[in-house]
Amino acid sequence: MKVILLENLGKIGSIGDIIDVKRGYARNYLLTNKKALYASKENVKEVEKIKIDLGKKDQEKKSKAKLVFEKINSNKYTIKKLSTENKELYGSVKPTEISKLILETDQIDISPSMIQLSQEIKALGDFKVKINLHSEVQAKINIQVIPAENVN
Repeated sequence: MKVILLENLGKIGSIGDIIDVKRGYARNYLLTNKKALYASKENVKEVEKIKIDLGKKDQEKKSKAKLVFEKINSNKYTIKKLSTENKELYGSVKPTEISKLILETDQIDISPSMIQLSQEIKALGDFKVKINLHSEVQAKINIQVIPAENVN
């Protein structure tokens, strides 16, 4: 299915590009989140007209992402989790937990979908986590998982 991008998307393309994607990805993600339009003749003409405005909006998003980047990049966040004697966690640390922790600590709202774990956090220790703030701005934070007090 051919669509026209309304945003710069990482490895997919930039504003105004006409790309061919799978029907499900277009319908369920790109079109519903208003990141793309069907590539009809009318829409192609419309996007050409509003391309400058879209570029300005993208620059605004990028500048906001850079501000967030400056606040959280290289920060260290600590999570207390219950663990076994051999330092394994009961469960794992999920992006939603990391998102809530950043919101509580720095009052910055980051969507769990922006958080990219390089590996599942299932043990105590230090872990690096990447956060995609914008297609061109990625922050890296450190997550330290420490044992919580034993529950009796």
